[in-house]
Amino acid sequence: MSIAITRDTFTADDHARFAGRLAAQVAHLSRLCARPDFGDGPPSIGAELELPLVGTDWRPRPCNLAVLKALGDPRATVEIARFNLELNLSPVLAAGQPFTALGEEIDALISRLGTVAAAEGARVVPIGILPSVLESDLMHDAMTDLPRYRALERAVTSMRDGRAHIRIQGEEPLALEYDGVMLEGANTSLQIHLRVPASRFADMYNAAQLATVVAVAISGNSPVFLDHLLWDETRIAVFKQSVDARSANELAWHRPARVAFGHGWVRRSAAELFADAVRLHQPIFPVCDEEHVDHPDDPTPRLAELRLHQGTVWRWNRAIYDCHAGGHLRIEFRALPGGPTTPDMLANAAFLLGLTMGLADEIDSLIHGLPFAYAEASFYRAARDGMNAVLLWPTAQGVSPQERSARELASSLLPTVERGLTILGVDQEERSRCLQLIADRLMVGQTGAQWQRAALHRLRRTLTRQDALGQLVAEYAARSDTQAPVNTWSPV
Repeated sequence: MSIAITRDTFTADDHARFAGRLAAQVAHLSRLCARPDFGDGPPSIGAELELPLVGTDWRPRPCNLAVLKALGDPRATVEIARFNLELNLSPVLAAGQPFTALGEEIDALISRLGTVAAAEGARVVPIGILPSVLESDLMHDAMTDLPRYRALERAVTSMRDGRAHIRIQGEEPLALEYDGVMLEGANTSLQIHLRVPASRFADMYNAAQLATVVAVAISGNSPVFLDHLLWDETRIAVFKQSVDARSANELAWHRPARVAFGHGWVRRSAAELFADAVRLHQPIFPVCDEEHVDHPDDPTPRLAELRLHQGTVWRWNRAIYDCHAGGHLRIEFRALPGGPTTPDMLANAAFLLGLTMGLADEIDSLIHGLPFAYAEASFYRAARDGMNAVLLWPTAQGVSPQERSARELASSLLPTVERGLTILGVDQEERSRCLQLIADRLMVGQTGAQWQRAALHRLRRTLTRQDALGQLVAEYAARSDTQAPVNTWSPV
């Protein structure tokens, strides 16, 4: 976030001042995005990896502040749940071997983190949702004690005027009512950033939306939540519902959710996504930068308040403005899960970025054959059914869109992915390694979600339900530690 959050209550005057800053900054960003050269520069890739901490009993270990202090690394920070940490990786140029560089940094940081966490009786497990998390682990006292999280919970609870209603269908449907926002703390993800020029942002973002549908389908790693077998990527449903700030009345007339796939294809520029966030969503942190006010002619304004507000509207692909390096735009891809291994995560990222680049040049013709509502529906199908999902995909021949098997579609798109990675300048050896892993996974048909699902069924035959969850994490962690791709994992 661009402004430090040091308090958790705000006045009407705070909101009024903040609203004024937002309006001015949306206009400023619109002027920047209209410049044909804004944000030009070589494409670069960044990443954030969230990781849960578990104890020797394979249950959540709420010790993130102690581990963070002992680690003493500015690339690490805490998350909302006391058993989660986030690693912010160093940006790398897309040309060359970016995924190798990111992987080496991930492995080095996790190794150091493992040593430090062991002193607190903990270790990390890269995964989308920790299967052993129970509702008792997600009460209010599990929240990391920082003003920004208290303010988030206070604001969301006030806006929705009541309890959260969690409803997730699946193999073992889940229904519960819940106070606060801590259910979101069960989620851990891999978020990828791609720098893009303003002149190409609309095409790149629309391509990212389409690519995300397929990438989510083939990378699922979150099938278990609160001892229920649900979606392959249950994170998608949990996050949307746990921080839903809409009141019952607003739900009735379908006010847009803060966590969303989107509301339509981008027409012109990144500025419209920021404008949507300002017009559609009440600020959660109305905190103004007291030390700096942007001048209307500043070519690289901070836009601190706009960036802060944008960080509280959680689209699965989010537009990012950064005032550094001459000012530029990024797409933040937020839908990939953590784990199961570093090679799996890097291959998922390569597939997603390569498909985005490979589709961008033809995206106009593609979206003419795919109404946005169909893309959104396919996104949720992908999260629910994984490789078995039936997706709606545009076609150049006949009536569009047509239904396609996610597994077959992903396989047919591998040449497009390779072309996109080539456009980014990724080395041939790097491209081949990442895409071979994806091809092998598609051939075998085993994602992290499918492996966990089968393993839990087997473990429940001989263990109590709670013991089965802990043993599932132990079996998963043992295989993850080998760094062997998930498609090669043996059954329990």
